[in-house]
Amino acid sequence: MFIKNTWYVACSQADLDALGDKPLGRTICNEQMVFFKGPDGKVAAVEDFCPHRGAPLSLGKVCNGKLVCGYHGLEMGCEGKTVHMPGQRVRGFPAVKAFAVVERYGFVWVWPGDQAKVDESQMPVFEFFDNPAWAYGGGLYHVKADYRLMIDNLMDLTHETYVHANSIGQPEIDETPCETKVDGDKVILQRHMAGIQAPPFWQMAMSANGLDPQAKVDRWQICRFSPPSHVMIDVGVALAGKGGFDAAPEHKAYSVVVDFITPETETSHWYHWGMARQFKPHDAALTDKIRTGQGGIFGEDMEMLQLQQANITKWPERKLLMLNIDSGGVQSRRIIDRLLAQELAPKLSTTPATGTPA
Repeated sequence: MFIKNTWYVACSQADLDALGDKPLGRTICNEQMVFFKGPDGKVAAVEDFCPHRGAPLSLGKVCNGKLVCGYHGLEMGCEGKTVHMPGQRVRGFPAVKAFAVVERYGFVWVWPGDQAKVDESQMPVFEFFDNPAWAYGGGLYHVKADYRLMIDNLMDLTHETYVHANSIGQPEIDETPCETKVDGDKVILQRHMAGIQAPPFWQMAMSANGLDPQAKVDRWQICRFSPPSHVMIDVGVALAGKGGFDAAPEHKAYSVVVDFITPETETSHWYHWGMARQFKPHDAALTDKIRTGQGGIFGEDMEMLQLQQANITKWPERKLLMLNIDSGGVQSRRIIDRLLAQELAPKLSTTPATGTPA
């Protein structure tokens, strides 16, 4: 159920740095991995399995760029090859699997699939990272739910009226139809609301950008899904009649909600969330305030999704019903299914046939 020949966010560079001489263990697409910094300071990832006795290498430490097993001191190199063990001859040990990684945009990205097909040119490109005109703040949640449920959630924002009633939700979201478009491997869903009152979160953002928080606004939500599981959402408000999404910067508060959704298992995922904004990019206090508010909003999503997953697991035979508001999630899942089928096709074509000859 996972596209594996692609790039996923494994962790933030800051989270890995904070561990010091400890490695980071993480399961991604059912692959158990351990991340650590090699002798050149670059991040490496290998299978979280010591070839000696099978202990998780993530329970060890990093010493001089080598991953040292916490059980018997076996030292693992960045390429998955055992390089040393006190008093033992171990260089003949078979290598464990190593995974390609890329450090970019403040994150460590990993390719969990076929290492012979690694393609760095497939890395996504974003204008708002490493750009002084933008500020970014975010965090991480470990969500015990199918990663596709999070995609459904982010590609259907009508839930905001109910799940986030005290922050970003308002009845006009329900009352305004959305438009869904498929462009190749991307899905774009958008909703534009005109002449409304901004909800509490956006009133705070308006005040921060020097706008009257009680003024009528035009509000937009433009959700953009791209495989394997990234969702970027253009969100914001502009003073009514000033052009909406295309309004001049001094008339609006505008951000991009950043959602990197990395599958862990069939019923869990890593959710790296954040918000990139163009107004007051150098205001660190505002970044922290928005991060705190956004973290609370996504915490409400996490609670709902985990309870949803529990129900689905309990009643797997029950079919979920679809409405027109589900179009963004439905189209996103179709793209995932199509790309997954393409990835699996070569394996299926080379699998020997089984059964009794006629």
